Amino acid sequence: MSDRTMSRRDRLRAQTAAEIKSIALELMAAGGPDAISLRAIAREMGMTAGAIYSYFATRDDLVSTLIGELYTELVDAAEAARDTVPAADPGGRILAWAQTVREWALANPEGFRLIYGDPVPGYRPPEESPAREAEHRACTGLTGLVAAAWPEAGRHAGGGDYDWSAFDPGLATDVQAAFPGLPPAAVALTLRVWGRMHGLVALEIYGHLRMLTHSPAAIYRDEMIGLIASLGLSPPARDPSTAV
Repeated sequence: MSDRTMSRRDRLRAQTAAEIKSIALELMAAGGPDAISLRAIAREMGMTAGAIYSYFATRDDLVSTLIGELYTELVDAAEAARDTVPAADPGGRILAWAQTVREWALANPEGFRLIYGDPVPGYRPPEESPAREAEHRACTGLTGLVAAAWPEAGRHAGGGDYDWSAFDPGLATDVQAAFPGLPPAAVALTLRVWGRMHGLVALEIYGHLRMLTHSPAAIYRDEMIGLIASLGLSPPARDPSTAV
Protein backbone atom coordinates (compact mmCIF):
# COMPACT_ATOMS: atom_id res chain seq x y z
CA MET A 1 0.00 0.00 0.00
CA SER A 2 1.47 3.32 -1.07
CA ASP A 3 2.09 6.33 1.18
CA ARG A 4 -0.22 8.29 -1.09
CA THR A 5 -3.10 5.86 -0.45
CA MET A 6 -2.46 5.94 3.29
CA SER A 7 -2.38 9.73 3.25
CA ARG A 8 -5.75 9.87 1.49
CA ARG A 9 -7.19 7.35 3.94
CA ASP A 10 -5.87 9.34 6.87
CA ARG A 11 -7.41 12.52 5.48
CA LEU A 12 -10.79 10.84 5.05
CA ARG A 13 -10.62 9.41 8.53
CA ALA A 14 -9.77 12.84 10.00
CA GLN A 15 -12.68 14.40 8.10
CA THR A 16 -15.08 11.76 9.41
CA ALA A 17 -13.84 12.19 12.97
CA ALA A 18 -14.29 15.95 12.67
CA GLU A 19 -17.84 15.45 11.41
CA ILE A 20 -18.61 13.14 14.33
CA LYS A 21 -17.44 15.80 16.78
CA SER A 22 -19.34 18.55 15.00
CA ILE A 23 -22.58 16.57 15.08
CA ALA A 24 -22.05 15.76 18.77
CA LEU A 25 -21.98 19.49 19.52
CA GLU A 26 -25.05 20.06 17.34
CA LEU A 27 -26.92 17.36 19.26
CA MET A 28 -25.87 18.95 22.54
CA ALA A 29 -27.05 22.37 21.34
CA ALA A 30 -30.44 20.93 20.44
CA GLY A 31 -31.01 18.54 23.31
CA GLY A 32 -28.42 19.15 26.01
CA PRO A 33 -25.57 16.86 27.05
CA ASP A 34 -27.96 13.87 27.32
CA ALA A 35 -28.30 14.00 23.54
CA ILE A 36 -24.65 13.10 22.88
CA SER A 37 -24.85 9.48 21.75
CA LEU A 38 -22.72 7.51 19.33
CA ARG A 39 -25.80 5.77 17.94
CA ALA A 40 -27.58 9.08 17.41
CA ILE A 41 -24.51 10.47 15.64
CA ALA A 42 -24.30 7.33 13.48
CA ARG A 43 -27.94 7.82 12.44
CA GLU A 44 -27.29 11.47 11.54
CA MET A 45 -24.30 10.47 9.40
CA GLY A 46 -25.86 7.39 7.83
CA MET A 47 -23.23 5.15 9.41
CA THR A 48 -23.61 1.84 11.15
CA ALA A 49 -22.99 1.68 14.89
CA GLY A 50 -20.03 -0.60 14.25
CA ALA A 51 -18.45 1.90 11.88
CA ILE A 52 -18.66 4.80 14.31
CA TYR A 53 -17.22 2.68 17.11
CA SER A 54 -14.08 2.32 15.02
CA TYR A 55 -13.56 6.06 15.54
CA PHE A 56 -14.59 6.34 19.19
CA ALA A 57 -14.90 3.17 21.23
CA THR A 58 -17.31 4.75 23.72
CA ARG A 59 -19.29 7.92 24.18
CA ASP A 60 -16.91 8.90 26.98
CA ASP A 61 -13.96 8.64 24.57
CA LEU A 62 -15.76 11.07 22.26
CA VAL A 63 -16.60 13.47 25.10
CA SER A 64 -13.01 13.36 26.38
CA THR A 65 -11.69 14.13 22.91
CA LEU A 66 -14.14 16.99 22.46
CA ILE A 67 -13.33 18.58 25.81
CA GLY A 68 -9.60 18.16 25.29
CA GLU A 69 -9.60 19.75 21.85
CA LEU A 70 -11.95 22.58 22.79
CA TYR A 71 -10.16 23.41 26.03
CA THR A 72 -6.78 23.36 24.28
CA GLU A 73 -8.13 25.68 21.57
CA LEU A 74 -9.42 28.09 24.22
CA VAL A 75 -6.14 28.15 26.15
CA ASP A 76 -4.12 28.54 22.94
CA ALA A 77 -6.20 31.59 22.04
CA ALA A 78 -5.96 33.12 25.53
CA GLU A 79 -2.20 32.63 25.71
CA ALA A 80 -1.69 34.09 22.23
CA ALA A 81 -3.76 37.17 23.11
CA ARG A 82 -1.89 37.62 26.40
CA ASP A 83 1.45 37.43 24.63
CA THR A 84 0.57 40.30 22.28
CA VAL A 85 0.71 42.60 25.32
CA PRO A 86 4.09 43.50 26.86
CA ALA A 87 4.93 41.76 30.12
CA ALA A 88 5.39 45.22 31.65
CA ASP A 89 1.62 45.76 31.31
CA PRO A 90 0.04 43.14 33.61
CA GLY A 91 -3.34 44.88 33.50
CA GLY A 92 -3.38 44.78 29.72
CA ARG A 93 -2.45 41.09 29.73
CA ILE A 94 -5.30 40.31 32.13
CA LEU A 95 -7.75 42.17 29.89
CA ALA A 96 -6.45 40.44 26.74
CA TRP A 97 -6.88 37.01 28.35
CA ALA A 98 -10.37 37.84 29.63
CA GLN A 99 -11.69 39.29 26.41
CA THR A 100 -10.38 36.34 24.44
CA VAL A 101 -12.18 33.94 26.77
CA ARG A 102 -15.44 35.80 26.14
CA GLU A 103 -14.92 35.97 22.38
CA TRP A 104 -14.10 32.27 22.19
CA ALA A 105 -17.13 31.38 24.30
CA LEU A 106 -19.46 33.38 22.07
CA ALA A 107 -18.01 31.66 19.00
CA ASN A 108 -18.18 28.23 20.68
CA PRO A 109 -21.13 28.28 23.11
CA GLU A 110 -21.57 24.50 23.19
CA GLY A 111 -17.84 24.13 23.78
CA PHE A 112 -17.98 26.56 26.71
CA ARG A 113 -20.95 24.68 28.15
CA LEU A 114 -19.18 21.35 27.74
CA ILE A 115 -16.02 22.58 29.46
CA TYR A 116 -17.50 24.73 32.21
CA GLY A 117 -21.22 24.22 32.44
CA ASP A 118 -23.32 21.21 31.61
CA PRO A 119 -22.06 17.89 32.95
CA VAL A 120 -22.59 14.93 30.64
CA PRO A 121 -24.61 12.38 32.66
CA GLY A 122 -22.49 9.41 33.65
CA TYR A 123 -19.31 10.81 32.14
CA ARG A 124 -16.12 10.14 34.07
CA PRO A 125 -13.09 12.06 32.82
CA PRO A 126 -9.82 10.11 32.64
CA GLU A 127 -7.05 11.00 35.02
CA GLU A 128 -4.64 11.75 32.17
CA SER A 129 -6.01 13.50 29.10
CA PRO A 130 -5.53 16.56 26.88
CA ALA A 131 -8.34 18.19 28.87
CA ARG A 132 -6.34 17.81 32.08
CA GLU A 133 -3.31 19.27 30.36
CA ALA A 134 -5.33 22.24 29.07
CA GLU A 135 -6.84 22.78 32.51
CA HIS A 136 -3.34 22.82 33.97
CA ARG A 137 -2.23 25.36 31.35
CA ALA A 138 -5.25 27.56 32.04
CA CYS A 139 -4.62 27.48 35.77
CA THR A 140 -0.91 28.16 35.33
CA GLY A 141 -1.63 30.96 32.86
CA LEU A 142 -4.07 32.69 35.20
CA THR A 143 -1.72 32.24 38.13
CA GLY A 144 1.04 33.77 36.03
CA LEU A 145 -1.13 36.83 35.40
CA VAL A 146 -1.69 37.24 39.12
CA ALA A 147 1.98 36.54 39.92
CA ALA A 148 3.06 39.33 37.55
CA ALA A 149 0.63 41.69 39.25
CA TRP A 150 1.27 40.48 42.80
CA PRO A 151 3.57 43.29 44.00
CA GLU A 152 0.60 45.67 43.61
CA ALA A 153 -2.29 43.21 43.74
CA GLY A 154 -1.20 41.75 47.04
CA ARG A 155 -1.53 45.15 48.67
CA HIS A 156 -4.85 46.12 47.07
CA ALA A 157 -6.97 43.01 46.58
CA GLY A 158 -7.75 42.31 50.21
CA GLY A 159 -8.84 38.88 51.39
CA GLY A 160 -8.08 36.56 54.24
CA ASP A 161 -5.02 34.66 55.33
CA TYR A 162 -4.40 31.37 53.54
CA ASP A 163 -1.99 28.50 53.82
CA TRP A 164 -1.32 25.79 51.26
CA SER A 165 -3.66 23.36 52.99
CA ALA A 166 -6.56 25.46 51.66
CA PHE A 167 -5.89 24.21 48.12
CA ASP A 168 -5.73 20.96 46.24
CA PRO A 169 -2.30 19.41 46.90
CA GLY A 170 -1.62 18.99 43.19
CA LEU A 171 -2.44 22.62 42.52
CA ALA A 172 -0.30 23.76 45.44
CA THR A 173 2.65 21.70 44.23
CA ASP A 174 2.33 22.97 40.67
CA VAL A 175 2.10 26.63 41.74
CA GLN A 176 5.04 26.37 44.11
CA ALA A 177 7.14 24.79 41.35
CA ALA A 178 6.14 27.30 38.67
CA PHE A 179 6.17 30.40 40.86
CA PRO A 180 8.63 29.98 43.74
CA GLY A 181 7.92 32.36 46.58
CA LEU A 182 4.37 33.17 45.49
CA PRO A 183 2.20 32.98 48.64
CA PRO A 184 -0.99 30.91 48.89
CA ALA A 185 -3.03 34.13 49.08
CA ALA A 186 -2.09 34.70 45.43
CA VAL A 187 -3.72 31.38 44.52
CA ALA A 188 -6.91 32.49 46.27
CA LEU A 189 -6.74 35.73 44.29
CA THR A 190 -6.28 33.74 41.08
CA LEU A 191 -9.52 31.87 41.78
CA ARG A 192 -11.29 35.16 42.46
CA VAL A 193 -9.99 36.62 39.20
CA TRP A 194 -11.14 33.49 37.36
CA GLY A 195 -14.59 33.81 38.90
CA ARG A 196 -14.96 37.41 37.78
CA MET A 197 -13.76 36.61 34.27
CA HIS A 198 -16.18 33.74 33.83
CA GLY A 199 -19.22 34.99 35.72
CA LEU A 200 -20.59 37.41 33.13
CA VAL A 201 -19.52 35.10 30.29
CA ALA A 202 -21.60 32.28 31.77
CA LEU A 203 -24.61 34.58 32.19
CA GLU A 204 -24.28 35.63 28.55
CA ILE A 205 -23.78 32.10 27.17
CA TYR A 206 -26.80 30.78 29.07
CA GLY A 207 -28.97 33.63 27.83
CA HIS A 208 -29.51 35.43 31.13
CA LEU A 209 -28.36 38.81 29.77
CA ARG A 210 -30.27 38.65 26.49
CA MET A 211 -33.34 40.55 27.67
CA LEU A 212 -31.43 42.83 30.03
CA THR A 213 -28.82 44.58 27.92
CA HIS A 214 -27.83 45.28 24.34
CA SER A 215 -24.24 46.04 25.41
CA PRO A 216 -22.82 42.89 27.03
CA ALA A 217 -19.36 43.59 25.57
CA ALA A 218 -19.20 47.01 27.24
CA ILE A 219 -20.44 45.64 30.55
CA TYR A 220 -17.90 42.82 30.45
CA ARG A 221 -15.04 45.19 29.64
CA ASP A 222 -16.08 47.52 32.46
CA GLU A 223 -16.11 44.57 34.84
CA MET A 224 -12.60 43.61 33.76
CA ILE A 225 -11.39 47.22 34.02
CA GLY A 226 -12.84 47.30 37.54
CA LEU A 227 -11.06 44.06 38.34
CA ILE A 228 -7.76 45.42 37.07
CA ALA A 229 -8.18 48.66 39.03
CA SER A 230 -9.00 46.69 42.18
CA LEU A 231 -5.58 45.05 41.87
CA GLY A 232 -3.86 48.45 41.93
CA LEU A 233 -2.94 48.22 38.24
CA SER A 234 -3.32 50.86 35.57
CA PRO A 235 -6.33 49.94 33.44
CA PRO A 236 -5.95 49.94 29.65
CA ALA A 237 -7.51 52.78 27.69
CA ARG A 238 -11.20 52.40 26.93
CA ASP A 239 -12.00 50.92 23.54
CA PRO A 240 -14.53 53.20 21.79
CA SER A 241 -15.99 50.21 19.92
CA THR A 242 -17.35 48.81 23.19
CA ALA A 243 -18.96 52.03 24.38
CA VAL A 244 -22.57 51.83 25.51
